[in-house]
Formats: sequence, structure tokens, C-alpha cells
Amino acid sequence: MTHPHTHPSPPVTVYWRPGCGFCSTLLRKLESIGVEHTRINIWDDDDAAAFVRTVANGNETVPTVTVGDRALVNPKHRQIINALKEVAPEHVPAGY
Repeated sequence: MTHPHTHPSPPVTVYWRPGCGFCSTLLRKLESIGVEHTRINIWDDDDAAAFVRTVANGNETVPTVTVGDRALVNPKHRQIINALKEVAPEHVPAGY
């Protein structure tokens, strides 16, 4: 049960690291189109880095994005939108 004063986490989580141009581009795009998301810096979170390695063939490829329980490695924003349409359509920004 969700406490009435808390908000559930958005279904999109972006695993990123500083200095990653692909991460910066994707994060800016998600912000500009209004996709709510959580950001996790894999350099600050060993468990997050380990998770990324499990879905990226042993590599720390970022951005890696989860939408619900689906992992997308270095996705374009439209892939994230398409996954949201299937997993959590209520989180799809207007116009998509």
C-alpha cells in the first residue's frame, strides 16, 4: 500500500555516469519531453554498476535504462516511450 503522502517512483530509471555524452543527450531529451525518471550514477553505486553489467554483456554501458522490469541498453528516447506505452501508459508524455 502506498502512503497517501508519498509518490510512487517513476517506472523509468536511467543508469548513467559523469562525462558520458550519450547519457547527457538522453537525459536532456527525457527532461525536455517530460518523462519522469530516476537517475542512478553507476560510479556512486556499486550495485547499480553490477546491474548494468548483467544486462549489457558484462560491460558498464551507459545509458542503460529500465522501464518497469525491461532493460534497454543505450536506447533512443523513442524506445523508452514505446516501452512506457506497454508498461505504464499513464506515464507517457502528452503528444506521444
